[in-house]
Amino acid sequence: MYKIDFNRPQWIHFIGIGGISMSGLAEILKDKGFEVSGSDVKDGEQTTHLREMGIQAAIGQKAENIKEGMDAVVYTAAIHKESNEEYQEAERQGIPLLSRAELLGQMMKNYKEAIAIAGTHGKTTTTSMVTEIFLAADTDPTVSVGGILHTIGGNIRVGGPEYFVTEACEYTDSFLSFWPDTAVVLNVEEDHLDYFKDIHAIRRSFKRFINLVPERGIVVINGEIDRFRELADEAKGRVVTFGPGRENDYSADAITYDSEARPSFDVYIRGESFGRVSLGVEGGHNVYNALAAVAVAVEHGISMDAVRKGLLNFQGTDRRFQKKGVRDGVTIIDDYAHHPSEIQATLRTAREYTDGRIWCVFQPHTYSRTKAFLDEFAEALSLADCVILTDIYPARETDTLGVSSADIADRLKARGVSVWYLPTFEETEKFILKNCIQGELLITMGAGDIVKVGEELLGL
Repeated sequence: MYKIDFNRPQWIHFIGIGGISMSGLAEILKDKGFEVSGSDVKDGEQTTHLREMGIQAAIGQKAENIKEGMDAVVYTAAIHKESNEEYQEAERQGIPLLSRAELLGQMMKNYKEAIAIAGTHGKTTTTSMVTEIFLAADTDPTVSVGGILHTIGGNIRVGGPEYFVTEACEYTDSFLSFWPDTAVVLNVEEDHLDYFKDIHAIRRSFKRFINLVPERGIVVINGEIDRFRELADEAKGRVVTFGPGRENDYSADAITYDSEARPSFDVYIRGESFGRVSLGVEGGHNVYNALAAVAVAVEHGISMDAVRKGLLNFQGTDRRFQKKGVRDGVTIIDDYAHHPSEIQATLRTAREYTDGRIWCVFQPHTYSRTKAFLDEFAEALSLADCVILTDIYPARETDTLGVSSADIADRLKARGVSVWYLPTFEETEKFILKNCIQGELLITMGAGDIVKVGEELLGL
C-alpha cells in the first residue's frame, strides 16, 4: 500500500469527494498544504463548500479528470472499481490508489491519541458528544464526523496533534485499516448484509477492530452487547464497559426527561456516583451514547465539569432528530434512521416528545437492507400512528432482488397500521398537505434524500 508522507505535501485526487467523510479528509489535506482535487457524480453542499476552499471538485467521474502529476488517488467504497473511469485511468497511469479508510488510517498515525468510534448505529452522535466534551475541556482535537456539527461549522475540525476523533465504519471492513489508540464499540447488530454474510461475520470484524488497539490503549464497549466478552477476550488494550447496570464500569441511574424529551441522569463510575448529567438532545437511547462519551473523556483525564458542559452544549447534528420547522401547526422533524433499531429509537423519542399523532415518511435505503429486514422494518415502523413509504433509495445498488417498499407496506397493513405507499416525493407532499393536521408530528426518515420532502413543505 502506498504511504503518504504528510511532511511533504503532494497532489491527492478524491473519487467521490462529495461524500461526508471524503470531503472532510480533503479539507484536512488542504489545510496541511496538499494540492487537492476530486470528483463526484452530482453537485451538492459539500462540493460547493470545497470549491469555496479552493479545491477543484468536478461533476462526473471521467477518465480525463485523472491528470499526469497526481501522486495518489483516494476512492470511496461506494464506487464500482471495474466500471469507474477514473479508477481505471489511475490504474492505467500507474498512480497509487488508496481507499478512504486506508487514507484515514494513515492520518491517525500523525496524532498522539486516535479515538475511533464504531457501532451499527450511534457513531455520529457519540463522535459529536466526544468532540463537544473535548472542546469544553479546552483541548484542541482534530475531528472527522459523519454529519454536520454546527459547533465546528461542518463535518471536520482541524486541530492540534494530540487528539484525533473519528467515526469508524464497519462496512467493507473499512475500520480494519485504522490505527486506533482508543476503540469504542456502541453496538453490534446485523447490517450491511450486501457485504457481510451474517452476524457472525460482523462480530468477527468488530473483534478484529478491537484487537487493533495497542497495549497502552483503551477499548470502550457496551456491556449490553450479546456475549461482548467474546469480542474483547483477545484485546491488548484495557477494556472499559458502559451500560445500564452497575456491573458496568460506567452506568446511568435515575433517568428523567424534560418537556422536550431531553434526558438527565446520574453517572456512576465503577459504582461511585459522579453526579448528574443533562443532555441537550432528545431520546433515551442517547443516555447510552452519552455514557460511552463520558467513558472516553474520563479515561483520558477530562474532568466531569467539562463532561457536563460538553454534553449540555451538544444540540445534535443535522439529520438526527432535527427539527426543521412547523407548517400549519404540524411539526416537521428529519432523522437519518435507516436500520430497524434506529427507527425504533427515533419513534420512541417522538413518543416522549409529543402527545399528538405521529406520521413517519420512510424512505428505505438500499435494496439489500430492505430485503434483509422486511419484517423488522414493519415492526419498528408500527410504532408510528401513520406511515408513508416512498420508493427505495438505491445508493450504490441496482434492483436485482425484486424487493419494493410495497413489501413493507403489506406487512404494516397486516399489523393494522395505517400505511400508504406513495412512490414519489411529489405524491407524498400532496398527501401530507391534505391529511396532516395541526398538533401532529411528521418525521421524514431515511439515509437517502427524503429530507427534501420536509424542506419542500417548509419552503427551505
